[in-house]
Amino acid sequence: MSIAAAVRKNGETAIAADSQINFGSVKVPLNNYRPTKVRRVGTSYLAMSGWGIYENIFAAYLSKSKSPRLDSEKAIFRFFMEFWRDLHEQYSFVNDQSHQEDPSPFADLDASFLVASRKGIFHVSGNMTVTTFEQYAAIGSGADYALGALHALYEEDLDAAALAGRACGSAMAFNIYCGGEIDVLTV
Repeated sequence: MSIAAAVRKNGETAIAADSQINFGSVKVPLNNYRPTKVRRVGTSYLAMSGWGIYENIFAAYLSKSKSPRLDSEKAIFRFFMEFWRDLHEQYSFVNDQSHQEDPSPFADLDASFLVASRKGIFHVSGNMTVTTFEQYAAIGSGADYALGALHALYEEDLDAAALAGRACGSAMAFNIYCGGEIDVLTV
């Protein structure tokens, strides 16, 4: 579980994430392991919330080819379609449908992703729907708190980086699965 928030304001785009990592109900101290939940992919940043194995898979997957462009709904959807295909071909432990009782005919990544680029903020849902947001978006177990903070603070005299950091801070204050330090990156 985690929190990641992205904000666009006054021509600037920023993305922030917490650094707490959990294994079920066990929280890992930062002095024992300090994850970075946002990874640079080309000229964009990608944050993920869901299964920790995605960090290993993405590291392996992205190391095999040049960095994809993640700066439009079409490009991001194409990237995740290729990722989905390769995920099932190269990783035999991946289930086709994690929720067997789910009547949805679509794929289930069982994770969500947030992309921050110079051209926008993009949310990728578990079924690979790509949505563009003009002002802000958040993913993870603390997303509700982060979105509430962003809704309340967006018109204040704060830049994109400060807003993204404050959104993560709000999630960390109220959600037990969010915590640690906040990493803020500006595109």
